[in-house]
Amino acid sequence: MLDQTVYESLLNPRTKVVAFNHISNALGTINPVKEMAAKAHAVGAAVVVDGAQALPHAVVDVQDLDVDFYSGSAHKMYGPTGIGLLYGKTEWLEKLPPYQGGGEMIQEVDVTSSTYAGLPHKFEAGTPNIEAVIAWGAALTWMQQVGVANIQAHEEELLAYGTALLEAIPGVKIYGTAPQKAAVLSFNVAGLHPYDVGTLLDQMGIAVRTGQHCTQPIMDGFGVPGTIRASLAAYTTKEDLDQLARALERAIAVLA
Repeated sequence: MLDQTVYESLLNPRTKVVAFNHISNALGTINPVKEMAAKAHAVGAAVVVDGAQALPHAVVDVQDLDVDFYSGSAHKMYGPTGIGLLYGKTEWLEKLPPYQGGGEMIQEVDVTSSTYAGLPHKFEAGTPNIEAVIAWGAALTWMQQVGVANIQAHEEELLAYGTALLEAIPGVKIYGTAPQKAAVLSFNVAGLHPYDVGTLLDQMGIAVRTGQHCTQPIMDGFGVPGTIRASLAAYTTKEDLDQLARALERAIAVLA
């Protein structure tokens, strides 16, 4: 997780905004959001949390976490691309100005002044992405029917199973081994470039992502050009992980 000693050392009365992720997309590490938010609030800072990786994998209670802002993305939650959410505490949303103008966000307007509509319309200028909202609604209904807690338990079982499989393959190193971790397997093979391994896995029908995962500082910290990442989800099975392990062994044999 994020180094809490360093984090605390950065906080002071001049700190206005603190932003961090709930779960690392590169490593799967779960950060102690509630504790970090309390420390930030102690110095008067607002807390902004990127929850894109957390919402599909864990039960999230923004009120319990006591964050000021929390964001999420539909495409991480079995929904369409191009739409997301931003939760904000009422006290903040009421005092923040709109970031754009348009229909629906004005209450009264004349030639010299205007007043804004009530929340959340104040920040919803123009015609929304109606089709994506409907599609995301269907995805959220499905998640609720399955149960986010059930999805989380399923993924935790898969994570343990997949970790054991990969650790048994000679030369494989897993990055992100925190006790509190979401269903992400980020790894490399000694002596092999992640792009080469990922390309062969793709040709064998195994979908992984390779590269820096938009987290270049993390990769620089590990001293690697990137990693191979297998992301687990509600639809992933142990048989899928068995196929990943077999394909990885074949790729290593070809590239060795």
